[in-house]
Amino acid sequence: MSAPNPEVDAYIAGLAEDRRGPMTDLRQTIRAAAPDAVEVITYKMPGFKAHGTFLVSYDAFKAHYSLFPASQVVIDAIGEEIAPHVKGRGTLQFAASKPLPLDLIRRIVEARLREVAEGAADRPPA
Repeated sequence: MSAPNPEVDAYIAGLAEDRRGPMTDLRQTIRAAAPDAVEVITYKMPGFKAHGTFLVSYDAFKAHYSLFPASQVVIDAIGEEIAPHVKGRGTLQFAASKPLPLDLIRRIVEARLREVAEGAADRPPA
């Protein structure tokens, strides 16, 4: 498993107290689903890269938590269970008033990881 990123630690520590727990759970779920991914700050939010490319990012907002990206490959792989969370191109939202669906998030990250790995296999070596 890749090492935690101190910038992400600081980012989560700077959140409101009621957001730190869910964001830590989200982070741990992503790390477990993609153990070789590298933690980064991307677009001013925590995220991960895998196979040299963007995998996912996540953030806490006033009424929800978001996970980016929700590609069509991911949506097709997960099916109807993901539909209530799709909010625009590439965005999944999870209500802050409900527990995060960590099993669903794990499956989303695994589907995204497969998508990124397949894309990496298609790219010529650098």
